[in-house]
Amino acid sequence: MGAARVHTVAVVGAGAAGTLTAARLLDAADTARLPVEVQLIDPAAATGQGAAYSTTDPRHLLNVPAGKLSARPDRPDDFTAWLTGKLSRRVGSGEYVSRLHYGHYLSDHLARAIDGTAHGRFRRRHERVVDLVDDDGLRPVFSSGAQLRADSVVLALGQLPAGGGWLPGPVTSPGILSDPWAPGALDRVPPHSDVLLVGTGLTMSDLALTLARPGRVVHAVSRHGLVPQRHTPQPLPAVTPPPYRECGDLPSLRRMVLHQAAVCRRLYGDWRPAIDGLRPWTAALWQRMTPEDRRRFLAEDHRHWEVHRHRMPPQTADALSAARADGRVSITAGHIVRATPTDSGVHLRLSDGRPLHVGAVVNCTGAQRALHESTDPLISSLLSTGLGRAGPLGLGLDTADDGRLLPAAGRRPAPVWTLGSLRLGNLWETTAIPEIRVQAAEVAAGVVAHALRPARASVTAAGRGAPGR
Repeated sequence: MGAARVHTVAVVGAGAAGTLTAARLLDAADTARLPVEVQLIDPAAATGQGAAYSTTDPRHLLNVPAGKLSARPDRPDDFTAWLTGKLSRRVGSGEYVSRLHYGHYLSDHLARAIDGTAHGRFRRRHERVVDLVDDDGLRPVFSSGAQLRADSVVLALGQLPAGGGWLPGPVTSPGILSDPWAPGALDRVPPHSDVLLVGTGLTMSDLALTLARPGRVVHAVSRHGLVPQRHTPQPLPAVTPPPYRECGDLPSLRRMVLHQAAVCRRLYGDWRPAIDGLRPWTAALWQRMTPEDRRRFLAEDHRHWEVHRHRMPPQTADALSAARADGRVSITAGHIVRATPTDSGVHLRLSDGRPLHVGAVVNCTGAQRALHESTDPLISSLLSTGLGRAGPLGLGLDTADDGRLLPAAGRRPAPVWTLGSLRLGNLWETTAIPEIRVQAAEVAAGVVAHALRPARASVTAAGRGAPGR
Protein backbone atom coordinates (compact mmCIF):
# COMPACT_ATOMS: atom_id res chain seq x y z
CA MET A 1 0.00 0.00 0.00
CA GLY A 2 1.21 3.57 -0.71
CA ALA A 3 1.83 6.23 1.86
CA ALA A 4 -1.31 7.72 3.40
CA ARG A 5 -2.36 11.06 1.98
CA VAL A 6 -1.60 14.07 4.18
CA HIS A 7 -4.71 15.91 5.39
CA THR A 8 -4.10 19.68 5.32
CA VAL A 9 -5.86 21.81 7.93
CA ALA A 10 -5.81 25.61 7.63
CA VAL A 11 -6.24 27.24 11.05
CA VAL A 12 -7.08 30.89 10.48
CA GLY A 13 -6.01 32.99 13.45
CA ALA A 14 -2.98 32.57 15.70
CA GLY A 15 -4.31 33.95 18.95
CA ALA A 16 -5.19 31.75 21.91
CA ALA A 17 -7.95 29.82 20.10
CA GLY A 18 -5.90 29.14 16.97
CA THR A 19 -2.77 28.22 18.87
CA LEU A 20 -4.59 25.78 21.14
CA THR A 21 -6.42 24.26 18.18
CA ALA A 22 -3.16 23.74 16.29
CA ALA A 23 -1.64 21.95 19.29
CA ARG A 24 -4.68 19.73 19.75
CA LEU A 25 -4.73 18.87 16.03
CA LEU A 26 -1.16 17.61 16.26
CA ASP A 27 -2.09 15.55 19.33
CA ALA A 28 -5.17 14.14 17.61
CA ALA A 29 -3.14 13.25 14.50
CA ASP A 30 -0.77 11.17 16.62
CA THR A 31 -3.62 9.44 18.45
CA ALA A 32 -5.23 8.49 15.12
CA ARG A 33 -1.89 7.81 13.38
CA LEU A 34 -3.07 10.15 10.65
CA PRO A 35 -0.68 12.29 8.59
CA VAL A 36 -1.86 15.86 9.16
CA GLU A 37 -0.33 19.16 8.13
CA VAL A 38 -1.46 22.12 10.23
CA GLN A 39 -1.03 25.52 8.60
CA LEU A 40 -1.51 28.31 11.15
CA ILE A 41 -2.34 31.52 9.30
CA ASP A 42 -2.24 35.00 10.79
CA PRO A 43 -0.47 38.21 9.71
CA ALA A 44 0.74 38.92 13.26
CA ALA A 45 4.41 38.37 13.94
CA ALA A 46 3.76 36.58 17.22
CA THR A 47 1.94 33.30 17.84
CA GLY A 48 -0.37 32.82 20.81
CA GLN A 49 -0.89 36.47 21.68
CA GLY A 50 -3.77 37.85 19.65
CA ALA A 51 -5.27 41.05 21.03
CA ALA A 52 -5.78 39.55 24.49
CA TYR A 53 -2.16 38.80 25.35
CA SER A 54 -0.21 41.26 23.21
CA THR A 55 0.10 43.86 25.96
CA THR A 56 3.57 44.76 27.23
CA ASP A 57 2.33 46.55 30.35
CA PRO A 58 3.07 44.31 33.36
CA ARG A 59 0.17 45.95 35.23
CA HIS A 60 -2.29 44.26 32.89
CA LEU A 61 -3.11 41.07 34.78
CA LEU A 62 -4.96 37.93 33.81
CA ASN A 63 -8.40 38.14 35.37
CA VAL A 64 -8.34 34.43 36.24
CA PRO A 65 -5.92 32.79 38.72
CA ALA A 66 -2.97 31.07 37.06
CA GLY A 67 -4.03 27.65 38.33
CA LYS A 68 -7.16 27.76 36.14
CA LEU A 69 -5.39 28.62 32.89
CA SER A 70 -3.51 25.48 31.90
CA ALA A 71 -3.71 24.79 28.17
CA ARG A 72 -4.64 21.21 29.10
CA PRO A 73 -7.42 20.69 31.66
CA ASP A 74 -5.99 17.22 32.37
CA ARG A 75 -2.71 18.88 33.45
CA PRO A 76 -3.93 21.70 35.71
CA ASP A 77 -0.46 22.71 36.90
CA ASP A 78 1.05 23.08 33.41
CA PHE A 79 0.88 26.89 33.34
CA THR A 80 2.03 27.40 36.92
CA ALA A 81 4.95 25.00 36.38
CA TRP A 82 5.90 26.91 33.20
CA LEU A 83 5.72 30.21 35.09
CA THR A 84 7.81 28.82 37.93
CA GLY A 85 10.53 27.89 35.44
CA LYS A 86 10.41 31.21 33.59
CA LEU A 87 10.21 33.48 36.62
CA SER A 88 12.64 31.47 38.78
CA ARG A 89 10.23 31.44 41.71
CA ARG A 90 7.35 29.28 42.75
CA VAL A 91 4.09 30.60 41.28
CA GLY A 92 1.00 29.63 43.23
CA SER A 93 -2.23 28.50 41.60
CA GLY A 94 -4.10 31.46 43.09
CA GLU A 95 -1.82 34.17 41.67
CA TYR A 96 -2.94 36.73 39.12
CA VAL A 97 0.04 37.18 36.81
CA SER A 98 0.76 39.60 33.98
CA ARG A 99 -1.08 38.88 30.75
CA LEU A 100 2.12 39.29 28.76
CA HIS A 101 3.28 35.90 30.10
CA TYR A 102 0.29 33.99 28.79
CA GLY A 103 0.90 34.57 25.10
CA HIS A 104 4.47 33.32 25.50
CA TYR A 105 3.17 30.27 27.36
CA LEU A 106 0.73 29.42 24.56
CA SER A 107 3.46 29.79 21.94
CA ASP A 108 5.72 27.52 23.95
CA HIS A 109 2.88 25.03 24.45
CA LEU A 110 2.44 24.79 20.68
CA ALA A 111 6.21 24.44 20.18
CA ARG A 112 6.19 21.47 22.55
CA ALA A 113 3.34 19.86 20.60
CA ILE A 114 5.27 20.40 17.35
CA ASP A 115 8.43 18.87 18.81
CA GLY A 116 6.54 15.87 20.13
CA THR A 117 4.39 14.97 17.14
CA ALA A 118 5.11 11.83 15.11
CA HIS A 119 2.40 12.13 12.45
CA GLY A 120 1.83 15.87 12.26
CA ARG A 121 3.57 18.62 10.34
CA PHE A 122 3.32 22.31 11.07
CA ARG A 123 3.74 25.49 9.08
CA ARG A 124 3.24 29.09 10.20
CA ARG A 125 2.04 31.51 7.50
CA HIS A 126 2.07 35.27 8.09
CA GLU A 127 -0.86 36.08 5.81
CA ARG A 128 -4.36 37.54 6.17
CA VAL A 129 -7.23 35.38 4.92
CA VAL A 130 -9.83 37.52 3.16
CA ASP A 131 -11.92 34.88 1.40
CA LEU A 132 -12.74 31.18 1.55
CA VAL A 133 -13.62 29.48 -1.74
CA ASP A 134 -15.38 26.13 -1.81
CA ASP A 135 -15.10 24.56 -5.26
CA ASP A 136 -13.78 21.03 -5.47
CA GLY A 137 -12.08 21.60 -2.13
CA LEU A 138 -11.49 24.53 0.17
CA ARG A 139 -9.19 27.40 -0.78
CA PRO A 140 -8.38 30.12 1.74
CA VAL A 141 -7.49 33.26 -0.23
CA PHE A 142 -4.89 35.65 1.20
CA SER A 143 -4.81 39.44 0.91
CA SER A 144 -1.60 39.00 -1.11
CA GLY A 145 -3.60 37.11 -3.75
CA ALA A 146 -2.00 33.77 -2.95
CA GLN A 147 -4.18 30.76 -2.15
CA LEU A 148 -3.89 27.52 -0.23
CA ARG A 149 -5.62 24.22 -0.87
CA ALA A 150 -6.94 22.76 2.36
CA ASP A 151 -8.96 19.69 3.27
CA SER A 152 -10.40 21.32 6.39
CA VAL A 153 -10.50 24.86 7.77
CA VAL A 154 -10.77 26.10 11.36
CA LEU A 155 -11.75 29.73 11.91
CA ALA A 156 -10.13 30.98 15.12
CA LEU A 157 -10.65 34.67 14.44
CA GLY A 158 -10.91 35.86 18.02
CA GLN A 159 -13.05 38.87 18.85
CA LEU A 160 -14.50 40.73 15.89
CA PRO A 161 -13.24 44.32 15.65
CA ALA A 162 -15.52 46.85 17.30
CA GLY A 163 -17.99 48.70 15.12
CA GLY A 164 -18.60 52.42 15.12
CA GLY A 165 -21.61 52.52 17.42
CA TRP A 166 -19.54 53.81 20.32
CA LEU A 167 -19.37 57.22 18.61
CA PRO A 168 -22.41 59.36 17.68
CA GLY A 169 -21.34 59.40 14.02
CA PRO A 170 -18.31 59.29 11.73
CA VAL A 171 -15.45 61.29 13.23
CA THR A 172 -12.04 61.61 11.60
CA SER A 173 -9.27 62.53 14.00
CA PRO A 174 -5.90 61.09 15.05
CA GLY A 175 -7.30 61.33 18.58
CA ILE A 176 -9.99 58.69 17.91
CA LEU A 177 -8.56 55.28 18.86
CA SER A 178 -10.90 52.51 17.73
CA ASP A 179 -8.54 49.67 18.66
CA PRO A 180 -6.47 50.38 21.77
CA TRP A 181 -4.60 47.07 21.38
CA ALA A 182 -3.29 47.84 17.89
CA PRO A 183 0.52 48.15 17.94
CA GLY A 184 1.50 51.70 18.89
CA ALA A 185 -2.11 52.88 19.32
CA LEU A 186 -1.58 54.47 22.74
CA ASP A 187 1.47 56.34 21.43
CA ARG A 188 -1.05 58.65 19.76
CA VAL A 189 -2.38 59.86 23.12
CA PRO A 190 -0.90 63.33 23.80
CA PRO A 191 1.23 63.08 26.95
CA HIS A 192 -0.27 65.98 28.91
CA SER A 193 -3.95 65.88 27.94
CA ASP A 194 -6.99 64.33 29.53
CA VAL A 195 -8.41 61.17 27.94
CA LEU A 196 -11.90 59.70 27.56
CA LEU A 197 -12.38 55.93 27.66
CA VAL A 198 -15.72 54.77 26.23
CA GLY A 199 -16.75 51.64 28.10
CA THR A 200 -16.16 50.72 31.73
CA GLY A 201 -15.33 47.01 31.58
CA LEU A 202 -12.08 45.09 31.92
CA THR A 203 -10.43 46.88 28.98
CA MET A 204 -11.10 50.19 30.70
CA SER A 205 -9.56 48.98 33.95
CA ASP A 206 -6.34 48.06 32.15
CA LEU A 207 -6.08 51.20 30.06
CA ALA A 208 -6.96 53.50 32.94
CA LEU A 209 -3.96 52.19 34.86
CA THR A 210 -1.71 52.60 31.81
CA LEU A 211 -2.84 56.15 31.05
CA ALA A 212 -3.39 57.58 34.54
CA ARG A 213 -0.71 60.02 35.73
CA PRO A 214 -0.46 63.22 37.81
CA GLY A 215 -1.90 66.19 35.96
CA ARG A 216 -4.18 64.08 33.76
CA VAL A 217 -7.74 62.90 34.33
CA VAL A 218 -8.76 59.67 32.65
CA HIS A 219 -12.52 59.95 32.18
CA ALA A 220 -14.51 56.77 31.56
CA VAL A 221 -18.17 56.55 30.58
CA SER A 222 -20.63 53.82 29.74
CA ARG A 223 -24.38 53.74 29.57
CA HIS A 224 -24.65 52.06 32.99
CA GLY A 225 -21.40 53.27 34.54
CA LEU A 226 -20.89 49.80 36.01
CA VAL A 227 -17.38 48.57 36.74
CA PRO A 228 -16.40 44.88 37.05
CA GLN A 229 -16.54 43.50 40.56
CA ARG A 230 -13.32 42.34 42.16
CA HIS A 231 -12.08 38.86 42.80
CA THR A 232 -11.40 38.13 46.46
CA PRO A 233 -7.76 37.47 47.46
CA GLN A 234 -8.70 33.98 48.64
CA PRO A 235 -11.59 32.83 46.42
CA LEU A 236 -14.06 30.31 47.76
CA PRO A 237 -14.84 27.15 45.77
CA ALA A 238 -17.76 27.34 43.38
CA VAL A 239 -21.04 26.11 44.85
CA THR A 240 -23.00 23.63 42.74
CA PRO A 241 -26.29 25.31 41.85
CA PRO A 242 -29.69 23.75 42.33
CA PRO A 243 -31.35 22.05 39.35
CA TYR A 244 -32.25 24.71 36.79
CA ARG A 245 -34.72 22.50 34.98
CA GLU A 246 -37.43 24.39 36.85
CA CYS A 247 -36.40 27.63 35.13
CA GLY A 248 -38.72 27.73 32.17
CA ASP A 249 -38.28 31.41 31.38
CA LEU A 250 -36.08 34.42 32.13
CA PRO A 251 -38.03 35.64 35.20
CA SER A 252 -37.75 32.24 36.90
CA LEU A 253 -34.05 32.08 36.06
CA ARG A 254 -33.52 35.52 37.59
CA ARG A 255 -35.27 34.44 40.77
CA MET A 256 -33.19 31.27 41.00
CA VAL A 257 -29.88 33.10 40.54
CA LEU A 258 -30.77 35.77 43.10
CA HIS A 259 -31.91 33.10 45.56
CA GLN A 260 -28.69 31.12 45.12
CA ALA A 261 -26.59 34.27 45.59
CA ALA A 262 -28.51 35.09 48.79
CA VAL A 263 -27.95 31.55 50.11
CA CYS A 264 -24.19 31.81 49.45
CA ARG A 265 -24.03 35.19 51.18
CA ARG A 266 -25.68 33.68 54.26
CA LEU A 267 -23.49 30.57 54.30
CA TYR A 268 -20.15 31.97 53.15
CA GLY A 269 -20.48 35.76 53.36
CA ASP A 270 -19.94 36.05 49.60
CA TRP A 271 -22.12 35.86 46.47
CA ARG A 272 -19.23 34.85 44.19
CA PRO A 273 -19.46 31.06 44.72
CA ALA A 274 -23.02 31.18 43.36
CA ILE A 275 -21.97 32.94 40.15
CA ASP A 276 -18.94 30.68 39.71
CA GLY A 277 -21.11 27.60 40.21
CA LEU A 278 -23.25 28.67 37.26
CA ARG A 279 -20.36 28.35 34.80
CA PRO A 280 -21.02 24.74 33.68
CA TRP A 281 -24.69 25.60 33.18
CA THR A 282 -24.54 28.84 31.19
CA ALA A 283 -24.56 27.36 27.67
CA ALA A 284 -27.49 25.05 28.47
CA LEU A 285 -29.41 27.88 30.14
CA TRP A 286 -28.82 30.18 27.17
CA GLN A 287 -29.95 27.51 24.71
CA ARG A 288 -33.06 26.80 26.76
CA MET A 289 -34.23 30.42 26.58
CA THR A 290 -36.67 31.52 23.91
CA PRO A 291 -35.38 34.10 21.42
CA GLU A 292 -37.49 36.75 23.14
CA ASP A 293 -36.02 35.92 26.56
CA ARG A 294 -32.52 36.08 25.09
CA ARG A 295 -33.25 39.55 23.72
CA ARG A 296 -34.57 40.63 27.10
CA PHE A 297 -31.47 39.25 28.78
CA LEU A 298 -29.22 41.24 26.43
CA ALA A 299 -31.24 44.41 26.98
CA GLU A 300 -31.88 44.15 30.72
CA ASP A 301 -29.44 41.74 32.38
CA HIS A 302 -26.34 41.49 30.22
CA ARG A 303 -24.26 44.26 31.78
CA HIS A 304 -25.09 43.24 35.34
CA TRP A 305 -24.13 39.64 34.54
CA GLU A 306 -20.86 40.74 32.93
CA VAL A 307 -19.61 42.78 35.89
CA HIS A 308 -20.31 39.94 38.32
CA ARG A 309 -19.13 37.10 36.10
CA HIS A 310 -15.94 38.67 34.63
CA ARG A 311 -14.17 40.23 37.59
CA MET A 312 -11.00 42.24 38.19
CA PRO A 313 -7.95 40.82 39.94
CA PRO A 314 -7.65 42.24 43.48
CA GLN A 315 -4.48 44.17 42.58
CA THR A 316 -6.18 45.83 39.61
CA ALA A 317 -9.26 46.70 41.65
CA ASP A 318 -7.09 48.25 44.39
CA ALA A 319 -5.06 50.30 41.93
CA LEU A 320 -8.18 51.54 40.14
CA SER A 321 -9.83 52.47 43.44
CA ALA A 322 -6.72 54.46 44.44
CA ALA A 323 -6.67 56.27 41.09
CA ARG A 324 -10.35 57.17 41.47
CA ALA A 325 -9.82 58.35 45.04
CA ASP A 326 -7.06 60.79 44.10
CA GLY A 327 -8.89 62.11 41.04
CA ARG A 328 -6.73 60.60 38.31
CA VAL A 329 -9.64 58.43 37.08
CA SER A 330 -13.31 59.43 36.89
CA ILE A 331 -16.02 56.88 36.00
CA THR A 332 -19.61 57.94 35.30
CA ALA A 333 -22.72 56.78 33.47
CA GLY A 334 -23.28 58.45 30.12
CA HIS A 335 -22.42 58.48 26.45
CA ILE A 336 -21.10 60.84 23.81
CA VAL A 337 -23.74 62.89 22.00
CA ARG A 338 -21.34 65.02 19.95
CA ALA A 339 -17.66 64.76 19.02
CA THR A 340 -15.82 67.55 17.18
CA PRO A 341 -12.14 67.22 16.20
CA THR A 342 -9.86 70.12 17.15
CA ASP A 343 -6.19 70.89 16.60
CA SER A 344 -5.36 69.55 20.07
CA GLY A 345 -7.71 66.59 20.30
CA VAL A 346 -11.48 66.16 20.42
CA HIS A 347 -14.19 68.37 21.92
CA LEU A 348 -17.06 66.32 23.34
CA ARG A 349 -20.56 66.83 24.64
CA LEU A 350 -21.74 64.07 27.00
CA SER A 351 -25.30 62.94 27.60
CA ASP A 352 -25.41 64.66 31.02
CA GLY A 353 -24.67 67.98 29.30
CA ARG A 354 -21.02 68.17 30.28
CA PRO A 355 -18.55 69.59 27.78
CA LEU A 356 -15.21 67.81 27.75
CA HIS A 357 -12.02 68.43 25.83
CA VAL A 358 -9.59 65.52 25.61
CA GLY A 359 -6.48 64.67 23.67
CA ALA A 360 -7.85 61.24 22.76
CA VAL A 361 -11.03 59.18 22.84
CA VAL A 362 -10.36 55.46 23.29
CA ASN A 363 -12.79 52.68 22.49
CA CYS A 364 -13.12 50.23 25.39
CA THR A 365 -16.55 48.87 24.47
CA GLY A 366 -15.30 45.44 23.46
CA ALA A 367 -15.90 43.32 20.41
CA GLN A 368 -18.60 43.65 17.79
CA ARG A 369 -21.34 41.12 18.55
CA ALA A 370 -23.72 41.56 15.61
CA LEU A 371 -22.29 39.56 12.72
CA HIS A 372 -24.01 41.57 9.98
CA GLU A 373 -22.21 44.71 11.16
CA SER A 374 -18.78 43.15 10.78
CA THR A 375 -16.53 44.66 8.10
CA ASP A 376 -14.22 41.63 8.02
CA PRO A 377 -14.06 40.49 4.36
CA LEU A 378 -13.79 36.83 5.38
CA ILE A 379 -17.00 37.05 7.42
CA SER A 380 -18.73 38.82 4.52
CA SER A 381 -17.57 36.06 2.16
CA LEU A 382 -18.88 33.27 4.41
CA LEU A 383 -22.31 34.88 4.62
CA SER A 384 -22.58 35.85 0.95
CA THR A 385 -21.62 32.39 -0.32
CA GLY A 386 -23.71 30.54 2.25
CA LEU A 387 -20.73 28.61 3.66
CA GLY A 388 -21.84 30.00 7.00
CA ARG A 389 -24.87 31.72 8.46
CA ALA A 390 -25.40 34.01 11.41
CA GLY A 391 -26.04 32.42 14.79
CA PRO A 392 -29.08 32.99 17.01
CA LEU A 393 -30.01 36.68 17.28
CA GLY A 394 -27.34 37.40 14.66
CA LEU A 395 -24.57 36.72 17.18
CA GLY A 396 -21.53 34.94 15.76
CA LEU A 397 -21.78 32.06 13.31
CA ASP A 398 -24.29 29.23 13.64
CA THR A 399 -22.62 25.91 14.46
CA ALA A 400 -23.30 22.29 15.24
CA ASP A 401 -22.43 21.01 18.70
CA ASP A 402 -18.84 20.25 17.67
CA GLY A 403 -18.28 23.74 16.26
CA ARG A 404 -18.76 22.85 12.60
CA LEU A 405 -20.35 25.66 10.61
CA LEU A 406 -23.97 25.27 9.63
CA PRO A 407 -24.49 26.55 6.08
CA ALA A 408 -27.28 28.59 4.55
CA ALA A 409 -30.41 26.70 3.52
CA GLY A 410 -29.87 24.49 0.53
CA ARG A 411 -26.11 24.07 0.96
CA ARG A 412 -24.26 21.04 2.26
CA PRO A 413 -21.97 21.66 5.25
CA ALA A 414 -18.34 22.21 4.30
CA PRO A 415 -15.50 20.91 6.50
CA VAL A 416 -15.18 24.25 8.27
CA TRP A 417 -15.18 24.63 12.05
CA THR A 418 -14.98 27.57 14.41
CA LEU A 419 -14.51 28.19 18.12
CA GLY A 420 -14.33 30.95 20.69
CA SER A 421 -16.17 34.23 20.24
CA LEU A 422 -17.71 33.25 16.89
CA ARG A 423 -19.88 30.72 18.76
CA LEU A 424 -21.43 33.46 20.89
CA GLY A 425 -24.97 33.02 19.59
CA ASN A 426 -25.03 29.29 20.34
CA LEU A 427 -23.13 29.17 23.63
CA TRP A 428 -23.03 32.72 25.06
CA GLU A 429 -20.13 31.99 27.43
CA THR A 430 -17.43 31.11 24.91
CA THR A 431 -14.50 33.54 25.16
CA ALA A 432 -12.57 32.42 28.24
CA ILE A 433 -9.67 29.96 28.19
CA PRO A 434 -11.49 27.20 30.16
CA GLU A 435 -14.14 27.12 27.41
CA ILE A 436 -11.77 27.64 24.47
CA ARG A 437 -9.39 24.82 25.45
CA VAL A 438 -12.30 22.36 25.55
CA GLN A 439 -13.60 23.60 22.21
CA ALA A 440 -10.11 23.30 20.68
CA ALA A 441 -9.99 19.61 21.62
CA GLU A 442 -13.53 19.03 20.29
CA VAL A 443 -12.74 20.77 17.00
CA ALA A 444 -9.52 18.77 16.58
CA ALA A 445 -11.43 15.53 17.18
CA GLY A 446 -14.07 16.56 14.64
CA VAL A 447 -11.49 17.44 11.99
CA VAL A 448 -9.61 14.16 12.43
CA ALA A 449 -12.85 12.14 12.38
CA HIS A 450 -13.79 13.86 9.11
CA ALA A 451 -10.34 13.11 7.66
CA LEU A 452 -10.62 9.44 8.58
CA ARG A 453 -13.98 8.89 6.91
CA PRO A 454 -12.69 8.77 3.30
CA ALA A 455 -9.90 6.39 4.33
CA ARG A 456 -12.34 4.10 6.12
CA ALA A 457 -14.75 4.25 3.18
CA SER A 458 -12.02 3.26 0.73
CA VAL A 459 -10.88 0.38 2.95
CA THR A 460 -14.48 -0.84 3.22
CA ALA A 461 -14.96 -0.60 -0.55
CA ALA A 462 -11.73 -2.47 -1.18
CA GLY A 463 -12.78 -5.20 1.23
CA ARG A 464 -16.13 -5.61 -0.53
CA GLY A 465 -14.43 -5.90 -3.90
CA ALA A 466 -11.82 -8.46 -2.82
CA PRO A 467 -12.32 -12.10 -3.82
CA GLY A 468 -13.80 -14.31 -1.16
CA ARG A 469 -11.77 -16.96 0.56
